[in-house]
Amino acid sequence: MLSELFAILAPMMITVGAGYIWGKTGTPFPSDFISRIVMNIGTPCLIISVMAKVEVQPEVMGLVALATAIIMTAMGLLSWALLRWMKLDVATYLPPLVFPNNGNMGLPLCMFAYGQTGLAFALGSFMVMMVATFTVGLLIVATSEGGLLKRIESIAKQPVMYAMLVAVILLITDTELPRWISNTLDLLGGIALPLMIIALGVSLATLKINFWKRSLFFSLVRIGGGLLIGFIVCELMGLTGVTRNVVLLQSAMPIAVFNYLLALRYGHKPEEVAAMVLVSTLVAFIGLPFLLMAIL
Repeated sequence: MLSELFAILAPMMITVGAGYIWGKTGTPFPSDFISRIVMNIGTPCLIISVMAKVEVQPEVMGLVALATAIIMTAMGLLSWALLRWMKLDVATYLPPLVFPNNGNMGLPLCMFAYGQTGLAFALGSFMVMMVATFTVGLLIVATSEGGLLKRIESIAKQPVMYAMLVAVILLITDTELPRWISNTLDLLGGIALPLMIIALGVSLATLKINFWKRSLFFSLVRIGGGLLIGFIVCELMGLTGVTRNVVLLQSAMPIAVFNYLLALRYGHKPEEVAAMVLVSTLVAFIGLPFLLMAIL
């Protein structure tokens, strides 16, 4: 069991550590360029590549997506009620509690734990999170931006959205791509996960913790609350095996770095959101071995 846990967690921790050291040395890291490469090229190609090759029934993938949507909705409603009770700004604190890091951390973790099938299910969860982030997330934080039409235009410019559509069509129709296209997608999609994890490490090296107590509290709410809701949803939906475990792992991920970028872009206390991202990631690394031991 310890050997299996090490095989799953070591690649992620070593790669995150490499990014962290890079960030601490002060060596330039073009985060904006890297994020554009990952989001506009790597991730879309990865989604299509995996979905075109993996043998997963569309109904099962639909269950993963539905479970993720229910978990995020429940988490959003409960978090909104908590923030209203604590009299805190919803636009600042709600996105970090709702949108987990099931990209940078969730995708490689599920791949190392359950192979290509785990990665495919994790991508199903990730796609739901991305759609929610670029729709509901922007509606929450972009309160000073233009109207709804401008936000829809922003969403329509995301290549990930079109990659999701292509991937769903390929999955439903069981279409096999020509080999040259498949090889090209494999090559370009292969850059996504390593760059995601390295970028996470660099981000952790540059973020600062200035709000310990509140950051720790919201980190526990994000991870513990997500896991609890995920467990309840899996029980109610009767999910089992790899499907259940991937949903649980994705629901227990820490606060996504993207929430910090949104807070920075729209002026919603980015320093405090940065602290929440860092603390929640540290909490996740401490808790992940125990969670993996429970579900493997």
